[in-house]
Amino acid sequence: MTENQDQPPRHGVVIRSQLLSELDVSRALRRMAHEILEHHHDNDGLVVLGLQSGGVSVAARLADDLVEVGAVDVRRGTLDVAYFRDDLDRHPLRGASTTSIPVDLDDRAVLLVDDVLFTGRTARAALQALAEWGRPRTVELAVLVDRGHREVPIRPDYVGKNLPTSRRESIIASLEGVWIGDEVTS
Repeated sequence: MTENQDQPPRHGVVIRSQLLSELDVSRALRRMAHEILEHHHDNDGLVVLGLQSGGVSVAARLADDLVEVGAVDVRRGTLDVAYFRDDLDRHPLRGASTTSIPVDLDDRAVLLVDDVLFTGRTARAALQALAEWGRPRTVELAVLVDRGHREVPIRPDYVGKNLPTSRRESIIASLEGVWIGDEVTS
């Protein structure tokens, strides 16, 4: 684990240390792809949707890995959950993103993908947003990092890495690595 005390804040976070390297992230996503393929062995048209914004790049890489390990029919898209959040009074919208769903979701297997699972409120909002686009046969959740502290009964089906944290800590997760730090307060 590398110390990064002198790094400037990223996303309002002062980085303390790197927990996963780019190679670690790549391995975790490849392992998750194998797990997903084992569960979806019938290859009947999995739809992989990255949650805006942190889950989009993770979903794209996971979809690539799924194809490489043998999934033949993987559709990709993005889902913006901003207007479905229940905490807009505490965290106002910073602008909406695009939802792009490539196929009719009715009777499909949908995999929602995000970078970090914390309270579960984003995943809850994603389920509500998804209902606007159809009625999937199944909906599963894959996250690169599960840091705990649920406020709603949400549990991921596929996890890259469980990283227990305190509520005061923050996690920055991307394809380039995973870092832990402290939120910058004014």
